Amino acid sequence: MPNVLQLMPTLEGDEMLYVQELIKDMNDSQVQQFAIAYMARRKDPSNILIFTVVGFVGFAGIQRFVLNQIGMGILYLFTLGLCYIGTIVDAVNHKKLSFEYNTKQAQQIAAMIRSFNP
Repeated sequence: MPNVLQLMPTLEGDEMLYVQELIKDMNDSQVQQFAIAYMARRKDPSNILIFTVVGFVGFAGIQRFVLNQIGMGILYLFTLGLCYIGTIVDAVNHKKLSFEYNTKQAQQIAAMIRSFNP
């Protein structure tokens, strides 16, 4: 099996462990397909933090739209990030938000690859 760090060098900590566990029973071709698809869909925690900070000065909730949480994004937009408290909480929890999004994407991609390549 190819080294996950070589295929996906931006992964760190819990995310890397999660992905390694998810792809442990895949062959080399499936791992490469997974890496390409996952890196295209993955959201970097630092980008989520940047989008959250933008919420303080302009478009509140953009981080929620980026994470495909449209309902929360609309709520943040109309309430100024829930009076900035929600935006502050998101800034503190930006890594958790991106990890949750990324794990869902990884699960979907892994299921798709396994269904196409039994």
